[in-house]
Amino acid sequence: MGEQGKKEKMISSQEVADIIGKAPRTVQDLAKKGILTCQKKGNRSSYDLYTVVREYCGYVAQLNRKDFASVQEEKAHEEIRLKRAKADMAELMMQELRGRLHAAEDVEAMTTDLVMLVRSSLMALPGRVSAELAGTSDAAEVSEMLKREIYGILRDLSNYEYDPEEYRKRVREKRGWLMDGQDEG
Repeated sequence: MGEQGKKEKMISSQEVADIIGKAPRTVQDLAKKGILTCQKKGNRSSYDLYTVVREYCGYVAQLNRKDFASVQEEKAHEEIRLKRAKADMAELMMQELRGRLHAAEDVEAMTTDLVMLVRSSLMALPGRVSAELAGTSDAAEVSEMLKREIYGILRDLSNYEYDPEEYRKRVREKRGWLMDGQDEG
């Protein structure tokens, strides 16, 4: 049956709402926006069944196209964001391997090593000086011997230097690129 064979069938906004599964207020809003064509007779609106179904189907199809486009756009945006994050991580890893960037746990480990060196030097002090101090009764001489030993410890600590190769070795071990005890050589 062609366009000429259809009789105009006018229905209310409630009937349109029942057909499309929406509230009558939604139908009225769509008509107000010009999406659905309605005919006003006094304070009542009526809709041509065939026209309103076609218009609503077109409206839904347009919404779906927009949703699809926005989903595709969002997916592309997230892929770009993920690739940038991976590139940033690779750059940070390279800086770490080159010794230009230090992870907090590695700095903590290196600092702990230094603190343990200080601790062991101080703990060894009594054993180093006890025999000499046992034979001395002069307080000034005891004070001078202790001062000399402490200055020796401080001098050794002042010569302590950060070893970038040791740091790189630790990073490689942490990453599993170097087995324990294996040299890079």
